[in-house]
Amino acid sequence: MKNFIYKISLLFFLVLVASSCTEQYVFQNNDFESALVVEGTITNEVKNQTIRLSQVYQLEESGPKMEKGANVFISDDQGNEYQFEEKDTIYVSVTPFKAEPGRKYQLKIRTSAGKNYTSDEQILTTETKIDNVTAIATSVNGQRGAQINVKSYDPSNTSKYYRYEYVETYKIEAPLWSPFETNIVNVPAVPANPAEDFPGSPAREDIVISLRKKETRTCFSTKKSNEIILNSTNNLSEDRVNFPVRFISNQNYIITYRYSIFVKQYVQNLAAYTYYETLKNLSSSGGILSPKQPGFFYGNIKSVENPSEKVIGFFEVSSVSSERIFFNYADLFPREPLPPYYESDCAVREFRDCIGDPPCSGAQLRSGISSRYLVYLSSAGLDYSMVKAPCGDCTTFSSNIVPPFWVE
Repeated sequence: MKNFIYKISLLFFLVLVASSCTEQYVFQNNDFESALVVEGTITNEVKNQTIRLSQVYQLEESGPKMEKGANVFISDDQGNEYQFEEKDTIYVSVTPFKAEPGRKYQLKIRTSAGKNYTSDEQILTTETKIDNVTAIATSVNGQRGAQINVKSYDPSNTSKYYRYEYVETYKIEAPLWSPFETNIVNVPAVPANPAEDFPGSPAREDIVISLRKKETRTCFSTKKSNEIILNSTNNLSEDRVNFPVRFISNQNYIITYRYSIFVKQYVQNLAAYTYYETLKNLSSSGGILSPKQPGFFYGNIKSVENPSEKVIGFFEVSSVSSERIFFNYADLFPREPLPPYYESDCAVREFRDCIGDPPCSGAQLRSGISSRYLVYLSSAGLDYSMVKAPCGDCTTFSSNIVPPFWVE
């Protein structure tokens, strides 16, 4: 949800301004209002829980500013307090803890400016575990691909409302890889020495071929979901979930070899679900600068001194369950051509290391090597075969570090 908090800040800046605009296409920020943005979810996992505090930011700014120097803590109805400390861009609980069933929790914030904020009391939602996560080959809207489904069941029929997050990790293999690499070495000029009848030599740039010093053929990339993913079973006779949390086209390079997805299922209460559903609707296409311009809507956090102050965000206490799966492309699409690679242009480029008219292309070759635009594939004498860097070195856009959870 880290990326989404940025969207929240910008979204509500637009809402605040749009509510006073009469012409949607004339956008000005003269009516900008500062507002505290709070994102807080504590769960039934024993861990250092986190709270994010920032301020609404304007369009010309690069992103939200963290609310620094605040005193943040969570209290429960048994007199326990869990203090949070500022770390990097978040507030982290000083000690690990988990939300317990039946207890009431409340978030309290005192900013460096002396303003106090508090949330409504929240209790832990029903603890419903994921039964399994599956991947199947199917078609959605005419597009063939891999559908990731989450299944769970609450026999008590009290969970009802769910929010999902996922982290996907995938293996990448550079298609035109060589164990060798090229580098440019500057050789200084050597002055002439008449006494030894040595004419000297000018400065030059030599192309040196050597074994690669790091892994560049196989890489792993990891990406987090950055959208609000919600599901409700409220209209069903059973609280049974079979939800499509992710669809990946079979032409997407991320499933070319091996793919893993780690899915988290948060059980929400109705208020939290409604808040995120409204937020999702507002952030959908045409939601803000359209004829249907919403006014400000509140979460469950308010100012102690000024209840009418606009505060953005929601504090929830949510049970969470998680599951990870792996699959290979061949598992779902056996004997089918692999998806196109990350880099679409992997044509081999030929160069001759000499100076003069074509076919000489030494200057272009050295420029490509120096800028890391080209990487080595093979050579014979003065002739070099080169490819664009992503085609032969996956570390140009990914990581060669194998994730600790990875299994083949």
